[in-house]
Amino acid sequence: MARDLTRPALAELTPYEPGKPVEEVQRELGLERVVKLASNEGQFGPFPAALEALGQGLPELNRYPDGGAWRLVQALAAKHDVEPTNVAVAAGADAIISYLALATLDPGDEVVFGWPSFASYPLATLKMAAVPVRVPLTDYAYDVERILAAITARTKIVFLCNPNNPTGTMIPRDEVDAYFERVPGHVLTVLDEAYFEYIDEPGYPDGVEEHAKLGRDVLVLRTFSKIYGLAGSRVGYGIGPKEVVDSIKKVRNAFDITQSAQDAAVASLGEEAELALRRAFNAEARAHLVELCAGLELDLAPRPVANFVYAEVGEDARPVFDALLREGVIVRPLAGFGASGAIRVTVGTKEENELFAQAFGRVQALA
Repeated sequence: MARDLTRPALAELTPYEPGKPVEEVQRELGLERVVKLASNEGQFGPFPAALEALGQGLPELNRYPDGGAWRLVQALAAKHDVEPTNVAVAAGADAIISYLALATLDPGDEVVFGWPSFASYPLATLKMAAVPVRVPLTDYAYDVERILAAITARTKIVFLCNPNNPTGTMIPRDEVDAYFERVPGHVLTVLDEAYFEYIDEPGYPDGVEEHAKLGRDVLVLRTFSKIYGLAGSRVGYGIGPKEVVDSIKKVRNAFDITQSAQDAAVASLGEEAELALRRAFNAEARAHLVELCAGLELDLAPRPVANFVYAEVGEDARPVFDALLREGVIVRPLAGFGASGAIRVTVGTKEENELFAQAFGRVQALA
C-alpha cells in the first residue's frame, strides 16, 4: 500500500472541485442551453487588439514563454507609474496569493481576513501550516475595526478584499485610510482589488495611487480575468514594495504565464474607452439583476459594486444550486467562501439575467 506523503497541514483540505463544462451539463441534463453565471467572468471577450496578439503568437507556441514577462512588467510599471521592481506578475491574482504565502508564512504565523470572503485566503494560509483568522463581516462588508482588533504579534498578513468576493460590498476610502493609520508596522496588508475596473463610486479608493505609491507596506492585487475578458489566459499582478515583489519572484514558477497570455495582456492595456463602455454596461446590467432579485424577494447583500450579487437562499444553498442547474442556469454555491446558505450570481446580459430570474422563480414555486 502506498504511503501517505501528504503534509499534516493539508489533512483537512479537499482538492478543488471544478464545475463541469457547459457542454457536459447540457449533455447530462438534456438541455438546449446553459447559462453560466458562476465564475464572475466578464460579459465580453478579449479586446480586438488582444485577439490579434493571440493570433500572431500561435506560430511560436513551440517556444517557452518569457520567464520574466519583461514586456508585461514594463507595460504595467508604465501604466501605474511605478518602477518595474514594484510589479509582481503571475498566472492570475490567485497565484500571487499562493506565492506570497509560500514566500512569507511560517507555521504558526497568523493571517487575518474578513469572512465570508475569498476562499484562497484561508487555503493559502493552511497550506503553509499558518493560522487563518476569520473576522466576521458587518452588514456583509469588511469591518476595519474588527480587522484591527484581530491583529496580534503573530499576524504577518492582513487581506482586505475590496470589493469583497462574494458579497460585492466595498470598504470606503475613509475606512481604508483609518486602517492604514493604525495597522502595526509588522503587518503586510494585501489590498485585493480584482474588480477594480468595474467600480465607479467616488468613495472607492485606488489602492495603488493612494497607498502603494505612498510607500506603505501594502501589496495591491489586480487581474486581467474580469473586465478585460482574459479569464481563460490567467494573468494577474500585484503592485507593492520591491522586497515583497522579490520574495514572490523567488518562488514563482519560471514559465508561470504563457506567452500568449502575456501578449494578450499587454495588448489590452490602454483601451480606456472600451473599459468605460464595459463598466457602464455592467452597472446597468447589475442594476437590472438587482431589480429582478428584488422581485423574487431574494435577500441580497446591499449596494453591490462589482459584477456579481450575493443572495441568501436558506440554510443550505446546494439544493437551490442543483435545482437551478437542472433549469440550465449555473450559479456559485458559497459554502467554500464561508456562506453555506448563499449563492453568488454573476451579472450577465439582460437576457441572461432574465433567464436566471425565470429559472429561480420556477425553483421557488416548487419549494
